[in-house]
Amino acid sequence: MEQKNSIRFETIKKYFIYFVFFSIIGWCYEVFLEVFIYQWGFSNRGFLFGPYCPVYGFGALIFIILLSSLKKRKICIGKLNISPVLVLFGITIIATVIELITSYILQVFTGGWLWDYTSYSFNFEGRIALNPSIRFGIGGMVFMYVLHPLFEKLLNKLSSKKLNILFLSLLSIMSIDFIVKIIGMI
Repeated sequence: MEQKNSIRFETIKKYFIYFVFFSIIGWCYEVFLEVFIYQWGFSNRGFLFGPYCPVYGFGALIFIILLSSLKKRKICIGKLNISPVLVLFGITIIATVIELITSYILQVFTGGWLWDYTSYSFNFEGRIALNPSIRFGIGGMVFMYVLHPLFEKLLNKLSSKKLNILFLSLLSIMSIDFIVKIIGMI
């Protein structure tokens, strides 16, 4: 029983580290778009003070939890493996739903959300749109098939002690950031 609890806690630590890592990747993606693609100049694209967008971390965890088994399966039509297409479809739908829900949550707590898709075709209230949903689907595929497997290998190489230090450090940083943000909002 104790060994099962130890394995579960280690899994939780790894999932939290995945969350932080992919929140940082999401922040980098947002800043890259803003600075180099749209050329609006730099701004902190996250809700918190640090260089992370938690919505990307949550999305990554949901992809891992809901789509990992589908990714491993080989579903074929004739000789054609369509599992990656199903994973792409799943990622696109999940990311779009997460973005929609996030926009409503941010609106409740901050009075608005951090993006506006009203100028995009096929948008819903400027909260979600087809173009970003497709981009999130493609980015999610890079995440599921390239980044997550690499990051998983790296984490599995860490000793238990190093994993604990990394987990506690990231947890402390994120907790302080979140508390400071909440206090600032009050």
